[in-house]
Amino acid sequence: MGDSSMTFRLRAVRAFALLVGFFLMGVVLLSAMAVLDWLLMTRLFTAQAAWFEGTVLTVTVLLAAAILRGLFAFLRAGRLGPVPHAVAVAPQDQPELWEQIQIAAEATGQRPPDELYLVAEVNAGVAEQSRLLGLLHGRRRMLLGLPLLTGLTVPQLRAVLAHEFGHYGNLGTRLGGVTMRGREAVLHTVEVFQKGSTRLHYAIGALYVGYARMFLRTSQSMARHQELAADQMAARHAGRDATAAALRMLPVLTGAYTHYLETYAAMGRSLGALPPVGETHGGFRRLLAARTGERLTALSAGQRPPRPHQYDSHPPIAERIAFVEQLPTDGRPDESADEPTGLTLLRDPDGVFATLEARTLPQEAARLRRMSWDDLVMARAVADAEGWSRPLRVAVARALRSSAQGAGDSAAVRRDASAEEVADGLLPGLEEILDAFDRGLLWMAVADCMPKPYQAARLIGPSARNFIRPKIFDGLAGMVHLRLAESGHAKPDIAWSGQPGLFLPESWEKGMDDAIDAAVADTPDTAPLRALLATPHCVPA
Repeated sequence: MGDSSMTFRLRAVRAFALLVGFFLMGVVLLSAMAVLDWLLMTRLFTAQAAWFEGTVLTVTVLLAAAILRGLFAFLRAGRLGPVPHAVAVAPQDQPELWEQIQIAAEATGQRPPDELYLVAEVNAGVAEQSRLLGLLHGRRRMLLGLPLLTGLTVPQLRAVLAHEFGHYGNLGTRLGGVTMRGREAVLHTVEVFQKGSTRLHYAIGALYVGYARMFLRTSQSMARHQELAADQMAARHAGRDATAAALRMLPVLTGAYTHYLETYAAMGRSLGALPPVGETHGGFRRLLAARTGERLTALSAGQRPPRPHQYDSHPPIAERIAFVEQLPTDGRPDESADEPTGLTLLRDPDGVFATLEARTLPQEAARLRRMSWDDLVMARAVADAEGWSRPLRVAVARALRSSAQGAGDSAAVRRDASAEEVADGLLPGLEEILDAFDRGLLWMAVADCMPKPYQAARLIGPSARNFIRPKIFDGLAGMVHLRLAESGHAKPDIAWSGQPGLFLPESWEKGMDDAIDAAVADTPDTAPLRALLATPHCVPA
């Protein structure tokens, strides 16, 4: 243990020396350029080479400006800026949540934050208004994601809080904590240089980028060591099992929240509508309540995890879980499945979600209409159905017009077949489309009028039919959905545990796919679909 501690201290000293060198490199370069400019102006100036000396002076001034910009970025990296997309929470507003934060800070030997902000991210963090990279301490701020409170149990949340404060324990040496904050400052400085506007800025930036890579490689093992040490501290405070469970839940919650935002919160984006007040982020509670265990994990399983940064300080999540599980048992009972979530620590969570929504939505969102989840699902389903069916309706309209005029120039039909050319009032209904299929127009003209990529337009025979058949299927399905929605027999299904859409009558749920398959077969048979259309469910209101 002593050898390990000594090795860590030596690594910290070496990394700190490189960190100081990152700053001193700019000071040395500025000093060298200042000496060169002084010599040119006082000792080396000649009238014959005035143009050359002027060029050198101009270049050194531009280089100095770039270096000064980088140095100021390095020194300002620890500044705490405003947090516009968050809800500031004072201790008197949420005393139960603050109590857990203060207990976690005390357990890790740290002072609690001066500020707490709730954000709309699956994330948590503690930042400090530090000077000289943390040698002088300042105001401390915690950011805590509402999705974390929604998805983690209280013991798991305790583990996350303790981990974040564990970063400030300096875990072995004072220089270790300073070096960790220095990594953030170096990355920030490199980003500033990479946004340079001149070739000279890029040139001096390349020098800093090279040095930064050396520093980040040197300090990466120490950074990962501190992450594992913070996990160990979390296990001591919240328990080994709760800490491991929290680590397992983090990627699950990330995938589930991404799915929620894309599938549910953004459902009305193209309609100019929003969910009920507070539900843009608050609806995530409903998805988590409806999906548990494997069904929740499946949401993240289908998504590609973010590509880790080359110099990421966090070890892979599997490695962290394995490390925690190898810690000695702490004698604490396994947490029960019905353990309350962190959201129970909030007073008036609905109001908090509404306030966060107001902070995160753009200003123009205030003009959008609010709709219930059911109304949103119905409006979205109708809009989708219209989008699916319109290419087919346009293709049938053009095929019927071409057939009536006796025009057989299929190439011209394909070239002009755009949905925008046919007015909505002239588009055929479902029965007219089926009549056209019965007349043999499906694979003679309708398929040729369907929009397709240029390469696919050269397909012929079975290949052409198989390429366009799914689009025709979708078009017919869209028209069926519209018919059932108009007659009031298709009901909205928010499907928190599945995919939002329409709940169709039982006869259609059982027979629609087979009936449409028959209608778009190589030899179309519209009888099964017509039989379903003859049921009372399809009588328009």
